[in-house]
Amino acid sequence: MEQIFTTVSTKGQMVIPASIRESMGIEPGTRVAVRQEGSRVILEPQTLAAKLRIIDELCGLTAGGPSMTDMLLEERRQDRIRELEKEGW
Repeated sequence: MEQIFTTVSTKGQMVIPASIRESMGIEPGTRVAVRQEGSRVILEPQTLAAKLRIIDELCGLTAGGPSMTDMLLEERRQDRIRELEKEGW
């Protein structure tokens, strides 16, 4: 990844280079989340494209694991069995 340098102004402002803004879909008025991770400052644009990218990254994250739907259905089935037993069935 190419490094591009920018300078922080006396007001704490900096310019995000045009090539990065364009590739990330950052336009005037775009909200940007800022957080610190150790000695790094992370900027995350809050655009639709960025949110869709996160969804794509998370898609399939739990593939191969247990089905949460199946687990929920089994839990409900066990609840119903307990209810019927309490009723004397």
